[in-house]
Amino acid sequence: MANHLCDEGSMHGNATQLDWELERKMSFKKLKAGAAEKSLSAEEQQVKIGDVKKIIGPIVEKFPALCSNASVLRYLRARNYNVKKAAKMLKGTIKWRLEYKPEKIQWEDVAQEAKIGRIYRADYLDKQGRMVFVIRPAVQSTSTSAEQIKYLVYCLENAIMNTSPTQEQMVWLIDFHGWSKSCMSLKVTRETAQILQAHYPERLGVAIFYNPPKVFESFWTMVKPFLELKTYKKAVFVYTDNPRSRMIMEEMFDMDKLESYFGGKNAVGFNYEAYAVKMKEDDKKIAQAFDSCCPSPSCFNSKFDESLLSGNNDSDDGTLSDEGVYSKFDNDDGITQGKMPCSPHQPNTA
Repeated sequence: MANHLCDEGSMHGNATQLDWELERKMSFKKLKAGAAEKSLSAEEQQVKIGDVKKIIGPIVEKFPALCSNASVLRYLRARNYNVKKAAKMLKGTIKWRLEYKPEKIQWEDVAQEAKIGRIYRADYLDKQGRMVFVIRPAVQSTSTSAEQIKYLVYCLENAIMNTSPTQEQMVWLIDFHGWSKSCMSLKVTRETAQILQAHYPERLGVAIFYNPPKVFESFWTMVKPFLELKTYKKAVFVYTDNPRSRMIMEEMFDMDKLESYFGGKNAVGFNYEAYAVKMKEDDKKIAQAFDSCCPSPSCFNSKFDESLLSGNNDSDDGTLSDEGVYSKFDNDDGITQGKMPCSPHQPNTA
């Protein structure tokens, strides 16, 4: 596969750098322990879910997928079961989806960005049954930052559509072969973190940073302020020359299926033509689910009451303001179109 890597040569395997030794040791502990979070019984969770839905109010009926028990629980976990914060966060996602319309993005809209193989969904799962995304940040994109974000959102939506109801999370495998500072846009990284954390909470299970070079350390320092603690704890640093790192990969993946980029035995790699066929088929499935959810054209013209997304329930609780959450997408305070889009009744949506 012909790819355009950044100018600086490959810096694979810098595990001997002392500055990274702490990250290496911590990565194994993170994978084993996971991000510590508050634990509630099933009964307590149901009470919290009900409390969030009471705050959300009539929106629950308008967005049954986003306001399903499974979805609300993800928002609660993301906010450590703080009901007000979870409700505010969920309202934020509804507002964003009304404006950005992620369910409308089609393969034809993102095919050019997908062609370079910078991000793609692997054709295998990890040993926990989680969807795997391969990300190769050294592969240069000629697309605008907005186009790159659109493709990322398309990938997330596609993954959710194909995720098992019993496994809501995904794995990011990030290959740093050929990476240099010029390969990454801080703006795109910030927007990626914002969208993932604000609108797809608890979807990321773990992010494997595979052979990050020494120069990545300073970039990682700049990125840290954009990451919530729960997201930061999901970063696992892996190096080919470290036996413990090899153990991490073997515990997580079937090495016969894992790409050779990551120490596996699968030498096939990314095939754009086959991938395009798969994505187009998925688009048809999503469209069919969309049509079955909302067969009547009048559904597309139904007005949505903007006031339902604001009000006295959104007290100042220390979370980001709505303006902060949406500043990347618009400059108005309300829902510009005011129309409620239909979406398939997917239990895993958002």
